[in-house]
Amino acid sequence: MREFSVPATSTVPDEFTLSDLVVDNAVQTPHRVQFRRQSDGHWQDVTCRDFLAEVSAVAKGLLASGVGAGDRVAIMSRTRYEWTLTDFAIWTAGAVCVPIYETSSAEQVEWILADSGAVAVFVELAAHAATVEQVRGAAPALTHVWTLDADLEQLVQAGRPVSDTELEDRRRSVRADTLATLIYTSGTTGRPKGCELSHRNFKAGTDSVAGALEGVFVPGQSTLLFLPLAHVFARAIEVGCVRSGVTMGHTADVANLLDDLAVFQPTFVLSVPRVFEKIFNGAQAKAAADGHGRIFDRAAAVAISYSQGLDSGGPSVAVKVQHALFDRLVYSKLRDRLGGRVQYAVSGGAPLGERLGHFFRGVGVTILEGYGLTETTAGSTINGPHAISVGSVGQPIPGSGVKIADDGEVLLRGPHVFAGYWHNAEATDEAFEPDGWFRSGDLGELDDQGFLRITGRKKEIIVTAAGKNVAPAVLEDRLRAHPLVSQCMVVGDNRPYIGALVTLDREAVPGWLAAHGRPADTAPADLATDPQVLADVQAAVDDANKAVSKAEAIKRFVVLPVDFTEEGGQLTPTLKLKRATVLLDFDQAVDSLYT
Repeated sequence: MREFSVPATSTVPDEFTLSDLVVDNAVQTPHRVQFRRQSDGHWQDVTCRDFLAEVSAVAKGLLASGVGAGDRVAIMSRTRYEWTLTDFAIWTAGAVCVPIYETSSAEQVEWILADSGAVAVFVELAAHAATVEQVRGAAPALTHVWTLDADLEQLVQAGRPVSDTELEDRRRSVRADTLATLIYTSGTTGRPKGCELSHRNFKAGTDSVAGALEGVFVPGQSTLLFLPLAHVFARAIEVGCVRSGVTMGHTADVANLLDDLAVFQPTFVLSVPRVFEKIFNGAQAKAAADGHGRIFDRAAAVAISYSQGLDSGGPSVAVKVQHALFDRLVYSKLRDRLGGRVQYAVSGGAPLGERLGHFFRGVGVTILEGYGLTETTAGSTINGPHAISVGSVGQPIPGSGVKIADDGEVLLRGPHVFAGYWHNAEATDEAFEPDGWFRSGDLGELDDQGFLRITGRKKEIIVTAAGKNVAPAVLEDRLRAHPLVSQCMVVGDNRPYIGALVTLDREAVPGWLAAHGRPADTAPADLATDPQVLADVQAAVDDANKAVSKAEAIKRFVVLPVDFTEEGGQLTPTLKLKRATVLLDFDQAVDSLYT
């Protein structure tokens, strides 16, 4: 059993509340730009003083509407400025925010509203309001449904009779250990559970992460948030930006993300590994379509070698010369696509893999990979600018510890770890060791410097009919590296050997068709049995198999005619596979691997 802990660098006062961040900023730096919000196609500055005024006005409206201290108020919306505004207004009113993914099904919305006992919900679209009305009968406590665009001003008007003193009394009724939010798990292994996160959890976590990310979370830096704020990762960044004086923007239009990045020009971005994979694969496919595929592949290899050299005494002279050439030809263009000012990217939600980590560091955008769960208020370990081990998820944040149990499970502790699951004592008891360590459910390894590597998910370990334990993450990461592959899932539980379900990347298909002289209107579904496609995927499988033993290698695969999607129910909003759903939806395809 190996353990590594890092001493705390700060403490959270018992009287702290997250609304203090907004008040203190307005007093200390009233004219500093805290947010830039989109309005009519333009970015408009919101100062710290402006933000406090807007938060207070909405909070007064909540009080006037009967929202009491400790009441749960839900938000169902895409990522936008008003999400953050209402979030901090809910905290200022002494209430508890309950995020709901805007893509959630009626059944999921019903469960969250009913289980949390929400008294009100903010929605963005008419479709969201319709979903809430559809399930309202199952949520008897629900009194108000407010639409962000249509009802915020009315809510502000309703709150005008509420005095500053009354609002301040309510705000000060909150303590550090008061419940701040209920964030429901993604439900990949069952019904979502509400994680109870306090004001202390958020402050302790963001203090420690900001300290570890030296020079990243400081005034003068900026980021454009495009991940869903219903996810704890984006939520922690939201709080961290307000805490640290980082200017933040919001965008929900991922289709125009590159355009928004070009205008906003953030100094750092945050995302999940799949987005970085798409950026790499998209650049590779575009280069191939333009006849520069070999140049890009060589540039990628040099970037990886350059980054690897940084960890072993420095790159060779030959690599440095090639790196300088490709910086002008390739790398600078990739940086420009991210806005031109990005130096760092923060990755979480799933393991990134060494290949992508070295590639992006080699092109001049260092990905600082971290690790955490909803139950740990996002980051529990993090790679810092001056303490990085590519391929790992970093060291424990200050004030926390990581321990590897005898069976390989990652155990975590610290003031950022949640108190328990809402109205679920049994699940809470199961989540903790008798000595208080939180059971993450992930498998990992810890080196002598405290860098953690995630090797798999405990519940996802595949045991073949021969008794061989196989962690699918290693194979799946290598398979997704191929530009033609969108998603893949390794199977083989109680089967004679390991197989894989593979889907094609629709964005990569047009380039592949052009490169192979095929008709441009060929549907991706028609390529599932194409001999050349199967040969390309086989090459990707052969490469993935190099990372594992012969007994763990993929013996057979099938290319599916459709992709795994969130709409289809196979992916969570953060693009994690719902393995049980995939096995049910594609049971015949799985069976075909063994007949």
